[in-house]
Amino acid sequence: MLKHARSAIVTGFMLSAFGAVASAQSLTVVSFGGDSKTAMEKAYFQPFEKETGIRINAVDWNGEMGKIKSMVDTNSVQWDVVEVEAPELERGCAEGLFEEIDYSKVIPQSDFIEHAAQDCGVGTFIWSVALAYNKDKLKEGPSSWADFWDVNKYPGKRALRKGAKYTLEIALMADGVSPKDVYSVLATPEGVDRAFKKLDELKPHIQWWESGAQPGQYLVAGDVVMSSAYNGRISQAIKQDNRPLSIVWNQSLYALDYWAIPKGSPNIENALKFIRFASQPQNLITYSSNIPYGPPTTAAINALPADIAKDLPSSKQNIENAIALDVNFWTDYGDALEQRYNAWVAQ
Repeated sequence: MLKHARSAIVTGFMLSAFGAVASAQSLTVVSFGGDSKTAMEKAYFQPFEKETGIRINAVDWNGEMGKIKSMVDTNSVQWDVVEVEAPELERGCAEGLFEEIDYSKVIPQSDFIEHAAQDCGVGTFIWSVALAYNKDKLKEGPSSWADFWDVNKYPGKRALRKGAKYTLEIALMADGVSPKDVYSVLATPEGVDRAFKKLDELKPHIQWWESGAQPGQYLVAGDVVMSSAYNGRISQAIKQDNRPLSIVWNQSLYALDYWAIPKGSPNIENALKFIRFASQPQNLITYSSNIPYGPPTTAAINALPADIAKDLPSSKQNIENAIALDVNFWTDYGDALEQRYNAWVAQ
């Protein structure tokens, strides 16, 4: 009797100790913070902790790749999963700063939309640059970038992002280039000349913006009649501030943010487990329900409620005639095009 009691006590102690070790497991997940992080907490962090017992240590960053490089170079990696933008993912993967993703432990690559499943990163959400306007200022809204250029039908200033990226793609679409052909045209000297020639037409009517908040501010103040803008900023202004703004999704440009695992993370298996969890349709839908960014998988896109999907860059109707930002193109040609753009603006 005493022997069995002692055995039960020992077994109970071992189970208790194992449970303590399991509950002490943690994962450091790094994001860009703000409203997106709040949505991630609801969609991913809290339910993941509840399901697995693995505590999420949520950290903010500003995309400073030097931090990751320093961790990797000194074999002192403290971050397990990091949200990165496409250019940083491309560069970090090439420099060996991120682990290659084992998709057999996430979900099949074929489940993702184009460009979402990369060697070193798993797409987490889609955002876009689209045409926006104030419905109170225009009786008939624009429907394309060609309308954006039509200063006779729509007199007044327009706002474009101050930089070559997005601006040159928009100029070519305004000149009649199909979204699917934009980068093949822009990769030629003739295509670049064509884009700048088109910008010449509109230059006297352009008001440049540099921060994501400015397009909405310009539109509400009446400083411009229409603007290129980040969809999330405009959607939040419509929903939260009740601003009379509208988004034209036709010919929009979309890009993705990704989950990546710093090279040498001591928690690769749990990091992959988290990314798998965050890639499940219902969790992606919960995220998109809390912030107007789209999910990167076809299953989640197809399952989105109509009232949510209509405001996201990933919905079938919104992405139909959109263009994916070509990160490789901007890696190869970005410096030269930005230099030419800066010289053109200064003229």
